[in-house]
Amino acid sequence: MAGHSHSANIARRKGAVDAKRGKVFSKIARMIISAARHGGGDPDANLKLRYAIEAARAANMPKDTIERAVKKGTGSKDGDWQELVYEGYAPGGIAVMVGCLTDNRHRTAPDVKHIFEKAAGNLGAPGSVGFMFQHRAMFVIETAGKTEDQVTELALEIGADDVEYDGDLAVLYAAPAEFIPVKSELDKRGLKFRSAELAYVPQNRVALTDKDVAKRVLKLIDALEDLDDVQHVWANYDMPPEWLDELSGGA
Repeated sequence: MAGHSHSANIARRKGAVDAKRGKVFSKIARMIISAARHGGGDPDANLKLRYAIEAARAANMPKDTIERAVKKGTGSKDGDWQELVYEGYAPGGIAVMVGCLTDNRHRTAPDVKHIFEKAAGNLGAPGSVGFMFQHRAMFVIETAGKTEDQVTELALEIGADDVEYDGDLAVLYAAPAEFIPVKSELDKRGLKFRSAELAYVPQNRVALTDKDVAKRVLKLIDALEDLDDVQHVWANYDMPPEWLDELSGGA
């Protein structure tokens, strides 16, 4: 367990979600609706719904908004929602995983493909980059003045197995099956979340040394995230934090 310099790449981009709060809520609501529609409205009996609700709480979605999404899901008969993951490459050889939730894959696939091609990337076949990532529970929290040693000790106590520290923010990782218990322990300690999700985490990262390439990578990711059908985008880039701040508009 150790901190890594690339934590800023995750934490700082996660910190930019406030600028797109409405978009984030819309995507999470879709996830809740889909989970409730397929598995019922009881989170104790529907693990996927519980994951979605915990993600919503971590994003500070209002309780009544969560409840409305659950009710809509249990009463909805419209659409056949599918979870899809697309894989491809961004400029600079950066591997990208795109998690989608869609009621029309014939719309989503061309939209994703178009964005990759427009950004000088390319959409790959299933499995083309997936082997470079691990499915993990990932929590971005505010450190509230805790030192790196204190955050590392906390991570060990609650069952996380890796941590990345970046001063005011930290990223904690655990096995997917530990998502609920680790999230619960963090809640008990009153820590403030930036996000909590099941993510595809890169096993190794590619350092970007050309600012123009870095800009194109972030532009591709932003365009993908703006698609309504896209829930998450994961990539294995690593760039200097100051570039990330500058190219993300200071977020």
